[in-house]
Amino acid sequence: MKYFLDSYAIIEIIKGNPSYARYVDSDYVTSIFNLFELSYRWMQVDEALAASYFNQFLKFKIEIEDEWVLEAAKFRHDNVRMDFSYVDALGYTAALKTGRLFLTGDKGFSGFPNVEFVK
Repeated sequence: MKYFLDSYAIIEIIKGNPSYARYVDSDYVTSIFNLFELSYRWMQVDEALAASYFNQFLKFKIEIEDEWVLEAAKFRHDNVRMDFSYVDALGYTAALKTGRLFLTGDKGFSGFPNVEFVK
């Protein structure tokens, strides 16, 4: 199976969450925006760790196509009640466009198509 990792999934993999162990060696990608979120969250803990994790996951970064931005904006607009972040909306769209499951533990995505929801 192929996955797009949102920031939640990356953080859980780093933390060693047993529920995410099966994804460690899977075929996955993420975006520079998710790496920004990852870096920001780890920067609050340790700047050197933030840099290390950024570099570790950078090789899995895919480019975001321009037209995906409008589709992500529409997705976020259509689901405004869910209060998805811009990064999550773009990540979900990227997952759809690249034929990957959106791997997340964000409860807002639970039950959405093309999502693998893991806590």
